[in-house]
Formats: sequence, structure tokens, C-alpha cells
Amino acid sequence: MSDYEHTCMIRGDGGKTLRAILDQICNKWTLLIVATLDQSRVRFTDLQHQIPGISQRMLTLTLRNLERDGLVDRTVHAEVPPRVEYELTPTGKSLLPPALALAGWALQHVPHIEASRAAYEKRSQAAIG
Repeated sequence: MSDYEHTCMIRGDGGKTLRAILDQICNKWTLLIVATLDQSRVRFTDLQHQIPGISQRMLTLTLRNLERDGLVDRTVHAEVPPRVEYELTPTGKSLLPPALALAGWALQHVPHIEASRAAYEKRSQAAIG
């Protein structure tokens, strides 16, 4: 595939569709939820306990969006009290390898990125002062 074909794939409809999908996948909580669901079905309350800092509302919203996008299946068991479990769909499981690759890239480049940030801050402060 040529460089032009790569950029066309990214830009497509002006990037609108791709941006909408990536906005959902790359938000603060999605990858943590997907990684938590990697091994098995998990109940809502267990998910909330396994993901530090996530509110009930944010967990609910993120799970709804993941279900809407076909990445997560939701199963409601007719019990008292009701039991709701979540698990990754095959599409959700297919997100793990690229997510892990991106996380690996980030970890590999942490020293460079942190050094660049520090240098930028130093330049910014010098320009102001």
C-alpha cells in the first residue's frame, strides 16, 4: 500500500468516522475496561472494584458505548437481586493486540517524551520570564 493510500484510509470522509471510533476506543476508561474483561465475564460491581477511580456513572456510560459499538456483550440474569455480566465480543477481543502494541510503544518512549516535555516547559518558562 502506498503512502497516499495509507493517508486516504485515515482521512476517508475527512476523518470523521475514524475520529469518532478512535475517540471512543482511546478515551480514559475504554482500554482499562477492555483489558479487565480480557479473561472472563465480569459483573458490574466487580468491574467497578477492579478499575480504580472509575465512577458508577462513567462505568455505565462506557459499557453502554462499548455494547453499542459491538465490543462488549451484556447479559442480564433473572435473579433477585439482578445479576448483570459483561464480556468481550470477538470484535472486542480483537482490540487487545493493537491496544497492547500502542501501550508498548508508549512505555518504550516514556523517557524521550518526558525529556521533551521538560525541555518544552523550560523553553516556555524562559520565553515568559
